[in-house]
Amino acid sequence: MHETGIEGYYALKDGKKLQYGYTTGTCAAAAAKAASLYLLSGKAPQFVRLMTPKGIELNLEVLNPEYENGTASCAIRKYSGDDPDVTNGILVFASVSLSNDPGIMIDGGIGVGRVTKPGLKQAIGQAAINPVPMEMIRSAVREAMDELEDAKGVSVVISVPEGVEIAKKTFNPRLGIVGGISILGTTGIVEPMSEEALIESIAIEIRQKHALYPEERLIIVPGNYGADFLRDTYAIEETRMVKCSNYIGKTLDIAEEEGYREVFLVGNIGKLAKLGCGIMNTHSKEADGRAEVMAACAIRAGCSAQCANKILESVTTEEMLRIMKEERCLDEAMKVLGEKVGFYLGNRVKGRITIGCIVFSETLGILCASGPAMEWAKEYQRRADSNEA
Repeated sequence: MHETGIEGYYALKDGKKLQYGYTTGTCAAAAAKAASLYLLSGKAPQFVRLMTPKGIELNLEVLNPEYENGTASCAIRKYSGDDPDVTNGILVFASVSLSNDPGIMIDGGIGVGRVTKPGLKQAIGQAAINPVPMEMIRSAVREAMDELEDAKGVSVVISVPEGVEIAKKTFNPRLGIVGGISILGTTGIVEPMSEEALIESIAIEIRQKHALYPEERLIIVPGNYGADFLRDTYAIEETRMVKCSNYIGKTLDIAEEEGYREVFLVGNIGKLAKLGCGIMNTHSKEADGRAEVMAACAIRAGCSAQCANKILESVTTEEMLRIMKEERCLDEAMKVLGEKVGFYLGNRVKGRITIGCIVFSETLGILCASGPAMEWAKEYQRRADSNEA
């Protein structure tokens, strides 16, 4: 059995070695590269090399090569390592054909979901292929074309025959993604991590931050959106932040245990709207009250029952915000949300920690804040301006 290149990578959790895997995005890119090489050379490769955004180069076996009517098709088998994943073992196919139009056109076929509602990264009607996998596919195909010195335009179709059934086990239907799974992955690599181990890793990072910067308040963000916002808006280095993932409540508990008395929480509305009804673990498998919270805030802001019903029927917070903006109740509704978020965060820590929270949207910027968050934000802004001067 050949080595894929992932064998030496694993996470150590609770004394156990958990093997890394690779994402559907990686499989799609590798399949597209293999099919492109097959199309342009007339010979199907047995293996294909792909460098992931994580910096791990993989050498993946090419399966089910076929050529018919000017279209080459290849598949890569998904491997999730020791991460529990419903997509483990499925085949991800790419079909590639020459096009009269220059460039690389990418679309989804059977088993790849279609976006049917607004508010996602892709427009309505587009295939549910996330931005990083889309660029990975494009780069892989371009590499294959460069290798063979062929600059013709190509059309690429990604398909996952088992995706139709697998999608029923995911959150895709609620998000308005129908007909299949999403092609995902930001690093190209699946890093397994149990919930307990993840919380413990958060605790370790908080302890490290407190040791390194004992005079500082703790800055927490759920993930990359919050980190990017703080970096771009207030020039706060990511090394000063702790990513808490979905575990906001647990992170606050740990912060108190470690001696912090101030916590600055910043995150996207898609996650933090759930705080408005006291949900402290924001993973979709735990609870989802976004629509209910947003509708309640809109009603408190004076919106119509029709507006509230539209919000309740929406599946993304961006769509909910758009509805509120059209009804001219957005600003007042976000004030209400800020009050509710502040109440539930304070209730979690029983007043023993001062918490400032900023909730933002990628499209609209800062939506609301609670506690001393805006005072702290101005403080960080002054520091950034001073450093630039």
